[in-house]
Amino acid sequence: MKKLTKDSIKKLIKPRQVSSHKGSYGHSFLMVGSQGKMGAAVIAARACLRTGTGLLTVSVPHDERLILQIAIPEAMLVMREKEEDNINGFTAIGIGCGIGTGKESTQMMSHLLSEYSKPLVLDADALNIISTHKNLLEKIPPNTILTPHPKEFDRLFGVHKSIEERMKTAIEKALQLRIVIVLKGHETLITHAGNAFLNSTGNAGLAKGGSGDALTGIITALLSQNYEPFEAAKIGVYLHGLAADLALEKQTFESMLITDVIEYLGQAFKVITCE
Repeated sequence: MKKLTKDSIKKLIKPRQVSSHKGSYGHSFLMVGSQGKMGAAVIAARACLRTGTGLLTVSVPHDERLILQIAIPEAMLVMREKEEDNINGFTAIGIGCGIGTGKESTQMMSHLLSEYSKPLVLDADALNIISTHKNLLEKIPPNTILTPHPKEFDRLFGVHKSIEERMKTAIEKALQLRIVIVLKGHETLITHAGNAFLNSTGNAGLAKGGSGDALTGIITALLSQNYEPFEAAKIGVYLHGLAADLALEKQTFESMLITDVIEYLGQAFKVITCE
């Protein structure tokens, strides 16, 4: 099993063209947040924008719209209650952070998996919905990226006794379902089509709520910029961990917040791309 390194990630990063415009870097769509969990929406949206998406639209409940509109003025909004007509007009979609697992969220997930033909990023409650409606597994578009933590992974694929068992299943399921699995942990595993990498960045400061929401935003932004899904997952995981390592220079494991980490994404890009 290979390790992600700075050199391997640097080779994947595409240079930003001087003559480009916002349309050159895709239109991300995040379906995130619910009452009491709008922090997840804010975190995912901010991380998505900091990772370079050209445009971002966020689907949120009508009653919660002001939170995101004020916190992230760069993002556009659609109201969750109004079904998005042209969902395939978006370059990439991330769904799950803080949406809950109720009837409306389940219907939204089912609709998305039926109508959207491009790879998705599925996290958090999107994975929990699938774990209780296993028929949805077969509807997941090829090359979609799943980002479970160990408990979410076990809900999807059965209880495992060790990290090693879980990694073995992740490699098998990613191959079988033709998807990318990002199994989050101390050494996050990224696997697709029988290939597997372990991440070499990150620290215990990420062991807090919100870290996965940021990763979802980061990977969605990379998909929007036309990175291949496996590449987007590898870059996203490495970048997320590196930003946390840089944030640790000013914070401690205890004090680090995911909002601190997001603010170091720019510095993380510089570290990767500098000679």
